Amino acid sequence: MKPAHIPQQVAAPVTIASTLAAYRNGSSTPGKTVASLLALIEQADREEVWISRVPAKQLKQQAAALDLMWQIKGETVLESMPLFGIPFAVKDNIDVAGMPTTAACPEFSRVAETSATVVQRLQAAGALLVGKTNLDQFATGLVGVRSPYGAVRNAIAPDYVSGGSSSGSAVAVALGQVMFALGTDTAGSGRIPAAFNHLVGLKPSRGLISAQGLVPACRTLDCISIFAHDVADAWHVLHSAAGYDAADAYARKLPMLGLKRRGYRIAIPAATEFYGDLAAQDAWDRTLARIAELPGVTLARIPFAPFADAARLLYQGPWVAERRAALGDFFVKQPQAVHPVVREITAQAADYDAVAAFQGQYRLAELRRQAEQLLEGADLMLVPTTTGMPTIAEVQADPVRRNSQLGYYTNFVNLMDMSALAIPGLWRNDGLPAGVTLIGPAGADHLLAEAGARLQHQLGGAAQADAVASAPLPFTEETIRLCVVGAHLSGQPLNWQLLEAGARRLASTRTAPRYRLYALANSAPPKPGLARTAGADGAAIAVEVWEMPLRHVGAFVAAIPAPLGIGTVELEDGSSVKGFICEPAGIADATDITHHGGWINYLNALNKAPQ
Repeated sequence: MKPAHIPQQVAAPVTIASTLAAYRNGSSTPGKTVASLLALIEQADREEVWISRVPAKQLKQQAAALDLMWQIKGETVLESMPLFGIPFAVKDNIDVAGMPTTAACPEFSRVAETSATVVQRLQAAGALLVGKTNLDQFATGLVGVRSPYGAVRNAIAPDYVSGGSSSGSAVAVALGQVMFALGTDTAGSGRIPAAFNHLVGLKPSRGLISAQGLVPACRTLDCISIFAHDVADAWHVLHSAAGYDAADAYARKLPMLGLKRRGYRIAIPAATEFYGDLAAQDAWDRTLARIAELPGVTLARIPFAPFADAARLLYQGPWVAERRAALGDFFVKQPQAVHPVVREITAQAADYDAVAAFQGQYRLAELRRQAEQLLEGADLMLVPTTTGMPTIAEVQADPVRRNSQLGYYTNFVNLMDMSALAIPGLWRNDGLPAGVTLIGPAGADHLLAEAGARLQHQLGGAAQADAVASAPLPFTEETIRLCVVGAHLSGQPLNWQLLEAGARRLASTRTAPRYRLYALANSAPPKPGLARTAGADGAAIAVEVWEMPLRHVGAFVAAIPAPLGIGTVELEDGSSVKGFICEPAGIADATDITHHGGWINYLNALNKAPQ
């Protein structure tokens, strides 16, 4: 619950899910949504949030076109446009065709001819671009004050920093001016602003979202990130934003890790650093205690030194030269156009040569190996998102040291090729927000989202874990369709085996009318057996068809107990898929339940039977 004494109230969040529900029930339209948010933007005293905006007339015309589309197609339009009529913003280091890209440096500005791939994907999904947001110049900073367009004030407490570098994107979402926004994340820019503005910040595995059309900070580390009000909204956006892009040399087809539906083994720092901020320490301790109460959660304290040492490499190692490389000749020809603090940081590139670059890589490899060993046996890692929450005045008085402190728990993540999800924690006792971040290896995005949704609920937020678990990202690998008939059906006791194998449900259907179904004797948990008949005494049996990554099939089949096995099942449409079948010996003492038409009907009948 939001404390009553926070410095400034924030508009109640309007989520993507609630907006789409309003479109379905007719209580709102994209036109009404756009009119409302435009009024909200104009009423707010927050000019520093935006660098450029889509003209109001143009945005209203786009919304009107969507209104007409809904009148013609109805909610079926959501099948091809899952972000239909959802307003969003992009950080102004991401290209949008016909709009300037400034990276918060007017002299660097150019009008983009083509939108970044991720922007194209989101607009194709029906999202409405409102404009481009302010940032720490050239995405160099974690504070949100290093911009000639103004320091972006925190959405909750305006005297405090908003976090950077994706400051404007986070504040636009927190103030309700858009429903989600794109940021970028190299050192924590997609996570720290989330913590400071009570948001979710999704930093995907590197290469999952195309970086084509992004002005780089450190090209080998950059990730485009997502700000939203809750985990389900962020995950919903990622479905449209993610996708392999051959035009991006750093794009990857990443196989996703499976979920953990029976609890989590969570690694946490053995000792924490908050640089004397007792309110931040207290918020972490209380949040951690609440998470520890979640059934199935075990916490393991591990040394944090390898992660902290890796974090220091980002600004105290040769990677600072990559920031200099990103600016090219501009840094030499127009140095006075660069923000003084950004210029001071970038100029350190002269201190490193090619030998130092290789030495840095060797040291990082050593630290990554140490981190892997520390995390062995853990499902994920949990850390405070940041160390404290300074005021704008405090940062301006000591810009480099204060900024550096904020990255203590974030800088190592991209260097170690990890994925992360920042979620709101319990509020600080001074009324300011605080956050925690879940971290996993590359490809752990779905695992982190499901776990983050479960922790979100434990900390007082919406219950979304089951919905997130049932919506893996589109597969980028070879898969197999699998027919399940009993204990693996949705909501049944062994369904977790499918979810942990990264499977998704494709359809609820029936078999061809050539099968009989039996309740097996002495089976725990209770299971049915499906057997094909040779005669005309078969029936159509209710089943579900799931799609599973082929790399998980062997382990899944190995866990199936006799008399069950995997064979070929014919569906009512005439197609055939692999699926559960039963050996003839297994039905000798089983009960024929074919007349129920399926396992769920049989269980319902048992529950209704007199006891």
